[in-house]
Amino acid sequence: MAAKLPHALYPLIRKLESVTRLSDEERQAIESLPVRVRTLPAKQDIVRDGDRATQCCVILEGWAYRYKFLAEGRRQIFSFHIAGDIPDLQSMHIPLMDHTLGTMTQAIVAFIPHENLHDITARFPAIAAALWRDTLIDAALFREWLISMGRRPAFEHLAHLFCELYLKQEAVGLAGDHRCPLPITQIDLADATGMTSVHINRVLKEMRGRGLITLHRQTLVVKAWDELVRASEFDATYLHLQKRTAG
Repeated sequence: MAAKLPHALYPLIRKLESVTRLSDEERQAIESLPVRVRTLPAKQDIVRDGDRATQCCVILEGWAYRYKFLAEGRRQIFSFHIAGDIPDLQSMHIPLMDHTLGTMTQAIVAFIPHENLHDITARFPAIAAALWRDTLIDAALFREWLISMGRRPAFEHLAHLFCELYLKQEAVGLAGDHRCPLPITQIDLADATGMTSVHINRVLKEMRGRGLITLHRQTLVVKAWDELVRASEFDATYLHLQKRTAG
């Protein structure tokens, strides 16, 4: 008997089930959503600042990020996104984009029309609640990023971000044993943290020197998880994960 292939929206279901519970009927309803799947190259905008969105996108494979350009080409990145994320979910209710969403790596993306998302959330209140919970957790991440930008020293800031990115991936089965993909350049890290790429390089060198991490070929290995957590005063509560296995 042929093995059953996972549904295209399995990454979304897996993501939602990392932060809440879904019934079989709710999972089937999500699987029934009409999707248009596209493979996009790295560094391509999915939806731009000023666009009026008519659909949301689910990252199925690869990485995406949200950002905004300021004067003279200065860029601020304010979130990284992995498989299962719906980075533009807010466009269901606020269709005018006030920032840009783009791919960091080559990515496979599923597009779902807003009208179908409105329909499924009207018919399945638990799915509406799951998406609302996901949006609230997204806001919690923004609060932590704001604290990092405003108050955490550079070393603590970067260590905190690494803990966050590892746990987010571990929760959906994309990481384990304190090893995870990290296809983020030093320039991307600088634009996400408000540091310079030179400063990022110094902090990474210090982390390696203290035996906390290795970062090679787009793979982060945390060699001393407890020490990295202590150094960043990391508390995973704000991620509101159903299960936590890192330790």
